[in-house]
Amino acid sequence: MDAFSRAIREASQEQHSRAANTGFMPDLLGGRLGVEAYARYTEQLWFVYRALEGASAVLQDDPVAGPFIQPELMRVAALEDDLAHLLGPHWRKDARPLPSTDAYAQRVTRCAHSWPGGYVAHHYTRYLGDLSGGQVIRDRVERFWGFAPKGDGVRFYVFAEVTSPTAFKRRYRELLDAIPADDLERKRIIDECRRAFAMNGAVFRELGEQFPRSA
Repeated sequence: MDAFSRAIREASQEQHSRAANTGFMPDLLGGRLGVEAYARYTEQLWFVYRALEGASAVLQDDPVAGPFIQPELMRVAALEDDLAHLLGPHWRKDARPLPSTDAYAQRVTRCAHSWPGGYVAHHYTRYLGDLSGGQVIRDRVERFWGFAPKGDGVRFYVFAEVTSPTAFKRRYRELLDAIPADDLERKRIIDECRRAFAMNGAVFRELGEQFPRSA
């Protein structure tokens, strides 16, 4: 049987590609939007990662999700530093999730408290993406808006405690391959990965409505 990590990647590839190519993200990475759009996107990520990491204490001893709860991945503090730089010290006062972001964060929380396998699906789609395509975003943002390399404004994408992203991703995939789940549960996890990418795409669509290219 194919490795589970490969099955997840291949089965969710279409949804992943569709989300990544939703108008907002190509426009952002193509330099066709302003820094305000990047700040709003970063704000939306904060709501999602609060849901992901807020569940870490509950899940750290869980046999399915526990092995994936790793301190070097935690992003909330870095997001808060970035938002303070982008929006000022009182950014929390005006922070609001888009309806799609709220639905996404609520789904993560629901999985965290009732279905560890579903939580793993969301964990995988976010953190492995941050270690891979997220580095492309960081590079573009640094060039477009003059942020210091790996400094204020892009700290979310800097995994200082992950000394070798390639080796880390390999170990992460090994955890996926070893996940204690039968074939039916693995299929459900794959379906949740597809859902996660679709929810991410919905956030991009709403951001695209707020920040059309002509702006």
